This record gives sequence, C-alpha cells and structure tokens, in this order.
Amino acid sequence: MPSKTPQKRIQLSFLETCCTGGYMASGQWRSPSDNGKTKDRLKYYMDMAKLAEKGKISCIFFADWYAGFDVYTDSMDPMLKAGHQVAHLDPIPIISAMASVTDTVAFAATASTSYVNPYILARQYSTLDHLTDGRVGWNIVTSWSKSAAKALGQDDVIPHDERYVIADEYMDLVYKLWESSWASDSAVWSDEMAFDPSKIKKVEHNGKFWKYLKCSARNQVHPSPQRTPVLFQAGTSKTGSAFAAKHAEAVFLNTATVEQAAKVIKDMRVAAAAGGRDPTSLKFFPCIVPIIGRTSEEAQEKLAAAKKNADYVAGLGQFSGYTGIDMSQFPLDEPFVIDENGTTAIQSVFRALEASNTTGAPWTPRTLGQQMALGGLHPCPVGSAEEVADVFQEWVNVADCDGFNIAYVSNPGSFEDVVEILRPELVKRGLMWEDYDVPGGTFRENLLGEGKTLREDHYGSRFKFGRDFENDSGEVQAANGSGTSVQEVKA
Repeated sequence: MPSKTPQKRIQLSFLETCCTGGYMASGQWRSPSDNGKTKDRLKYYMDMAKLAEKGKISCIFFADWYAGFDVYTDSMDPMLKAGHQVAHLDPIPIISAMASVTDTVAFAATASTSYVNPYILARQYSTLDHLTDGRVGWNIVTSWSKSAAKALGQDDVIPHDERYVIADEYMDLVYKLWESSWASDSAVWSDEMAFDPSKIKKVEHNGKFWKYLKCSARNQVHPSPQRTPVLFQAGTSKTGSAFAAKHAEAVFLNTATVEQAAKVIKDMRVAAAAGGRDPTSLKFFPCIVPIIGRTSEEAQEKLAAAKKNADYVAGLGQFSGYTGIDMSQFPLDEPFVIDENGTTAIQSVFRALEASNTTGAPWTPRTLGQQMALGGLHPCPVGSAEEVADVFQEWVNVADCDGFNIAYVSNPGSFEDVVEILRPELVKRGLMWEDYDVPGGTFRENLLGEGKTLREDHYGSRFKFGRDFENDSGEVQAANGSGTSVQEVKA
C-alpha cells in the first residue's frame, strides 16, 4: 500500500463535453439515474458547477471538437444510434451561466488553433475571463480529424507537425492581443476620458507560416483579470511535448499506466527547464475514470450495472474517430494489427492502446470496443474510497502528477461519488485541500498558488505591454533587449 504521507497536494478537475448521452462511457443514458439526455438544458451544467464547487474541484474541463466521428463504417450512423458523442453543443456560451452560480471553481474550454480565427478567440476568452472574474482556461488543440477539416472548409487535415508550427505562431499572435495591446492602467474613467488612447496600441502581425495569421488591430476587449487564460494542452508526441513545454501551464494526459505517465511527466519537465521555466510550474492532470462505492462490493455492483448499458459499437466508433482507422474492417472476434504510419490520429491513443494491454492477450475489436465503452484506455480503478485513494496516491508518488482530470461513467452519480465518498478520504490523507487556496480567486491563483497573470518565466510574458515583442522582421525582444529569432524559439 502507498505511503500515507504524500509528497504533494493534488487538485481535481471534472472532465465533460457538451455532447448528449455521455463522453468516456457509452450507453449509460439508458440508466434511469443518468441525466445525459438533458445536456441541452442549462440546469445540467449549473447543477454540475454547484456540485464541483461544493467538492472544491479546481475546474471543469470541457473537451470539445468539431463535426463528429464518422470513420467507423464510413458513417456517423453508429454513433447517432448509440447516442454517443453526438448532438454536441458549444461550451463557450454555457460557461458564463455556470460561473453565475459559483464563486471559485474554474472552467477550461477547448478551442482549435487549426480553425478558430485568433482575433475572435482572443476576444471570446477575454470576455469569459471578465464575466467569470478570471476563472477561465483554454485547452489548446490542433484538430486532427478529417470530418472537422471538411466541416470547416478544408479538403484534408493539415499534417501533424505542421499543425504545431502553425499553433506556435498562433500563440504569438494571441499573446500580443492579450498582453501587448492594452496597458494595465489604460482604463481611466475620469471626467476627461474613459480609456487613455496613449496606452492602447495596435497589434501588427503578418503570418510567416500561415497567411491567415495576420492581424492589424487593437484587442477588442480591455485587459481581463488574468489577461491570458490559463493554458492547457494535451499533446504528448515529440512536437506536442515541445509545444506544451513552451506554452502550457497544465497538461491533460491520456496515459494508461503510472509508468507511462511518469516518463511523460519527467521528460516534459526536463524540456520546460531547458526552456528556462521552473519545471514545477507545469502541472500534469492524467485522465482517470474511477468507479467508487462506499464498499468494494458496492463499487463492483456499479461496474456490473454500467457493463449492462455499455455499447461496444460506440466504443469502436470513438476509437475509429480518434485514430482515423475504420475498425469495422476487422472481424469482430479476431486479433487485429494496426499500421499507424500515415494516420492523422491523436498519437497518444496508440501509446495508450499499447500500455493498457496488461494481460498480454491480443486485442480484438470486441474487447477493444468494450474497453472503450467503459472509460477508454485510461486507468479505471474500481473500489471503496480507500482503495481508489490508494491508486491516486500511487500516481502522485510515482508519476509526480499534480492532480487528475476525472471522467464519469454516469452523471451525476460518478461525480457525486467523487465529492461525497472519495474527497473526504483524500482530505483526510492530506492529498487534497479542505478549501480553495484563494476562495473567489482566479484560476491561475488557485492552480499555481501565485499571481493572476503569466509567470515571468513563461514564454508569453515577453509580450507584456511596455516590452518589445515580435515584429515582422521575426525578432523577439525581451525586456532586457536581447533578441531571439523565430527559428531559435521554435527549435
């Protein structure tokens, strides 16, 4: 059993999407106690926000994507029939309503650097940061599915590494809009003026790697409490890890085992330190799907009930969507071999597929679909509060993670179990705070335990108002006047 003296205190986030039916687990809407069919109503989200704040949850993390999963059988029909990850609302408008019934829990929403215009994104997140009093984060993604590309006017997906080159410059532009355009004291509100024009300047940016990254404008919104939202990222490929080590403040991990997580976290902290950052300021949140009971027996009963509703076809549809590989081409009960070369997949899915096979028996489409239908390729501890807390504590001690992004099997039951059953055990062990560090504070204050704005060792801090920033010649001037070329920054 793990030591009862943890090395650090963790934070928890709830993992959610705005698609009806469910997210990580499929078919659970069939249970009379599940409310997944009501995700098109504000009450669902406001109730979740109040539950999260009651449990002192750090944030509600909204995974999001465009279009849908139509790779399995070359159709979206299987996902529609299963009611899984379809009828997908936009989380951005929902967050302000959730913030209105809470004071401290934060909200992280996904948006893509591949398709969302950076000027529009900057305004959206500045707006939300104002309306929530600084409780907003952005999960940065680089959209990988062909269905999303086609829905948004492209013929095909941009190649993996090129997406990150574009994303890197995209970040420069949004940093300029958030950090460089308005001085912190630009709001005057005197009899003479409202905003001081001398303290507000245009951002001039001509894209070097993708021409739509072009802007000549002031940020449309005055500085919000955090200016730049808390930055999440989930890439663990070579290029994704380099991007996260440079830009992310928190990393959402899709890792199947504690050993896999430990390696990813160690390597990324080393990369962050090499870039001049304090490696402990980069926070890691592996996804986990616990099934919790007041006793071991009760947890097993919940698992058995979930298995009855689980839809393995939807699980295969989800895996096919993640990887771009139509799993219907393989016989259902025969082992299969996947050649991932040339796919546009989320590369961490393949790593998790390999790592999560602990039996040594080859995967068949049916066994994979069943696994995906109950939490996917993530750790899924089943047991009492003490047993699940042991697993959490092992991940903290061995992998050096900073918290967990908790996905549900059935809502609200799974999240209620976290708050009512698991949280008291975590608090008792000193693994979790009794209250937020800064009640009513910003997301960054509670996540990092320090100021509202970007740390000085974060790459984005060089764009703060009053400092020279990247201009069209490709130079980056820090406050001390030292220049770094774009090529050097991207290396």
